[in-house]
Amino acid sequence: MKITIHRSGRRAAVAVALGSVLALTVTACGDDGSGSGGGKGSEGAGKGEITFWDNNGGVRTDIWKQIIADFEKKNPDIKVKYVGIPAAGAQSKYDTAIQGGGLPDVGGVGTAMLAELAAQNALEPLDGRLEKSALNGRLSQNLLGVSKAAGGGDTLYQIPTSVNNGTLWYRTDLFAKAGLDAPTTWPKFYEAADKLTDRGGNRFGFTIRGGEGSIAPALDAVYGQSGITSFWNGDRTTVDDPRNVAALEKYVALYKKDTPSADVNNDFTKMVAQWDSGTIGMLSHNLGSYQDHLKALGKDKFRGVPNPTLADGTRVQVSNPVDGLALFKTGQNKAAAWKFIEFAVSAAENSKFNEAAGQVPSNTDAAKDTWIQQAEPTRLAAEALNGAHTKIVQLPYYLPDWNTISKADNEPNFQKLLLGRMTAKQFLDTLADQLNKAQAEWKQQKG
Repeated sequence: MKITIHRSGRRAAVAVALGSVLALTVTACGDDGSGSGGGKGSEGAGKGEITFWDNNGGVRTDIWKQIIADFEKKNPDIKVKYVGIPAAGAQSKYDTAIQGGGLPDVGGVGTAMLAELAAQNALEPLDGRLEKSALNGRLSQNLLGVSKAAGGGDTLYQIPTSVNNGTLWYRTDLFAKAGLDAPTTWPKFYEAADKLTDRGGNRFGFTIRGGEGSIAPALDAVYGQSGITSFWNGDRTTVDDPRNVAALEKYVALYKKDTPSADVNNDFTKMVAQWDSGTIGMLSHNLGSYQDHLKALGKDKFRGVPNPTLADGTRVQVSNPVDGLALFKTGQNKAAAWKFIEFAVSAAENSKFNEAAGQVPSNTDAAKDTWIQQAEPTRLAAEALNGAHTKIVQLPYYLPDWNTISKADNEPNFQKLLLGRMTAKQFLDTLADQLNKAQAEWKQQKG
């Protein structure tokens, strides 16, 4: 596996963290609540001041301040100190606090950083608290599954708040003119991609993401078509399964046949702008681009539906990054901090947060609110996420090498694949080899 300086440093940091956890286990009679950041936590009196770190400060500051005001009104004996941290610096801010002290009582923690913080013994397990909480049974089971998997095992370290689900956007006016059904199944998707393409007229059925961020939507299309529902078979990844190879071959064959040639370099910004120009039939992106489409096309010319299903109605999709709230072991007022988490993820507040964020609520009662019913793409995404026929393939966010493998190593390879310089089998074999080695190293570090 290609080793970069970035990867080596991060792997070493996690290895040290895991070693520290094992050392604590050996030298202590049990888990004393101490983390790598030092200090022993306490339940506290359930009142007083707690500190909350927002991991998307600036973007979500206003809505979090509203939620905090609501919480303090209902709990006048608890004050919440808000600290906004820009998303790009959240991981390093937490890492620095773990090593030097000064972690908050509660903080926003996305699945991308969850395993690393858990490995450093910084997070409080939440299974027992959730079991006794009014939230129990009211959170999406699929999102809880993503949270547990991202934490590196079967322990819950994050209460999910929201997810930005993958969406297939399509031009209803172009579909109607061509006499096409909505692209709700993979066969209908491919039929529409071909029928809507007129290369001479500079019209295309689909736009494929070939630039930055290309791996997750490609894996979504691969597992969605193959129907394979697990990323691992034992300690070997399923990514190079022959069914996935066949699915990827079919997907990338769309490039330059039913898609613009510029797609090979397009990240989401360029891809969305290209689709909004009005000459392309379908776009695979998330709910975050809804307002862009609305502004460019108007509400009557497009729809957003969940990723296509298999012929039997089963929808298989890869896990999307989930945002959520975590409780820190070193906190001196865990009881009050947990009250804040319970309040923030209650139906009313979770609904308010996600309406502002334009994402799918984790609280299943919040997912029934009026604003979601009026925003069809979000409603359909929520129904799909919580549906009995949806199967989630858990991507290995817990692997220290995951970001490097899925971005630095294989985004350039995906471009080679589109350009015909690499076969689908070569691409997936390379990816599988890297993942299998990363998984083996992770398990070795865990002991």
